[in-house]
Amino acid sequence: MRVHWWTVTVAVPEALRRISNDDGGARVKRSATERHLPHSKRLSRRVAPVFAVLFAAMSILLPAVAGAADDAAPLLAYGARVAGDDARTRIVIEFDRNPEFSIHYVANPVRVIVDLPETSFGLKPESLEPRGLFDAIRYGGMGAGASRLVLSARGPTEVTHAEVKPEEDGKGFRLIIDAEKIDKARFDKLLGDQQWTGTARTAKTDRPAPAPAKAPGAFVVAVDAGHGGIDTGAIGSVTKTEEKHVTLAFARDLVATLNREPGIEAFLTRAGDEFLSLPQRVQMARQRSANLFISVHADTLRQKDIRGATVYTISDKASDHLAADLAARENLSDEIAGIPLESEPAEVADILIDLTRRETQAFSVNLARSVVSSFEGQIKLINNPHRHAGFRVLQAPDVPSILLELGFLSNKEDEKQLLDPAWRKKVSELLAVAVGRYRQTAVANGG
Repeated sequence: MRVHWWTVTVAVPEALRRISNDDGGARVKRSATERHLPHSKRLSRRVAPVFAVLFAAMSILLPAVAGAADDAAPLLAYGARVAGDDARTRIVIEFDRNPEFSIHYVANPVRVIVDLPETSFGLKPESLEPRGLFDAIRYGGMGAGASRLVLSARGPTEVTHAEVKPEEDGKGFRLIIDAEKIDKARFDKLLGDQQWTGTARTAKTDRPAPAPAKAPGAFVVAVDAGHGGIDTGAIGSVTKTEEKHVTLAFARDLVATLNREPGIEAFLTRAGDEFLSLPQRVQMARQRSANLFISVHADTLRQKDIRGATVYTISDKASDHLAADLAARENLSDEIAGIPLESEPAEVADILIDLTRRETQAFSVNLARSVVSSFEGQIKLINNPHRHAGFRVLQAPDVPSILLELGFLSNKEDEKQLLDPAWRKKVSELLAVAVGRYRQTAVANGG
């Protein structure tokens, strides 16, 4: 926070006027002793009272400034615990300041959503280990100014009590949440009675800012770093690195590399550790009239010996079981963040797939082939590196799209490479070559 010092000095105008008029302008009467002092000592004597006033004013203002800065800073969640059984469960989270919160419910599967102001979660992973009524507990950012706690329940659950209490030592606050098992009829009534619309804490990202104008003739590439915020993605088998950080690091490298190419404008769907829903990612690409959409991922598999990059395009039928499983997991991103999924009518989904299968799908396949060709012999590829499945993030009907699995965090060799800046730079340069090659072909064919 910037401190406006003039708000301090206006409190002592007479003292400042007397200093400014020393030896010039209106004279101030001096004592005989003072007249015989050197100028520097006379000035020192007369400045001292002013500084005394200034320091007194600062002692009043600085606590207020510090308090305002605290209010602007994210909350800190520094401790937590979970206790209970399959009938009743209590969750306690400790904060440095009093947290405002709201609670609502989401079905299919049952989730209890706790919305918070922007919060830094300095928690030990084991402190919110799920137990009792909950089989998964996730927390993280939901965009600027908002964070969220998602409690995935084993069955219909109701929060019977929730309150914030000050710590006994006066140095923090505890958010206490008590939940009980209920029957389906009661849970359905809770869902029907609640007024939550699903956008209260994500309003800043539900409506992206107006897109900057596209430069005439520019070839625009949307680079989407998978996951983010509350959705951490996969976890590294050795370093425990979260996928959301790996994808963002690579996406930044790729955007920088692409933007060095004449005529190409690349941008990030997310520039930091924030959550974006899958439809938001697609919407951002379409708003910018993107010519390409590249979603970057680094998943995990149960088979830890499988490694290498894979390029996916969209299809209503998966090319294989591995592709189907990965698509199913990636499509759960919004569910992980506690966002209700609005099911589309079957005919609408079919229309989207049909549109994608036509010209856009053909361009997507061409891009995938160009990427595989650029990677071959340069980096490790999985067997049959071009695969397809029903990834929701690739559903833009008018933007050729691919999902790039850089490798697997479940494999120690892949994980080591994914964390290597030199390797990421090499791959981003190879991918830029593929994009350039695709661009030439697409332009020649009217794409």
